[in-house]
Amino acid sequence: MGVALVRKFVKFPIAADIAPEPKAPPKIDPISVRIPAAVAATGLSRSRIYELIKAGELEIAKDGSSTLIFFSSLRAAIERRRS
Repeated sequence: MGVALVRKFVKFPIAADIAPEPKAPPKIDPISVRIPAAVAATGLSRSRIYELIKAGELEIAKDGSSTLIFFSSLRAAIERRRS
């Protein structure tokens, strides 16, 4: 009887196999956010955001009728409430 020949298939790497993973762009905090984004980011109500603005705890800028809250002051206000 003869000897059975067994072929081994070798997978050669292709460019997709050896290409490095694409790097995600660095996360950049926004300079300012509008009221709906501040509500979404903090979980505070819209009314509470306006109360904090009135109390001077949130630093804002106006652009026409838009109210922009500086992200740094929003973050600081939340940090002050940390227990």
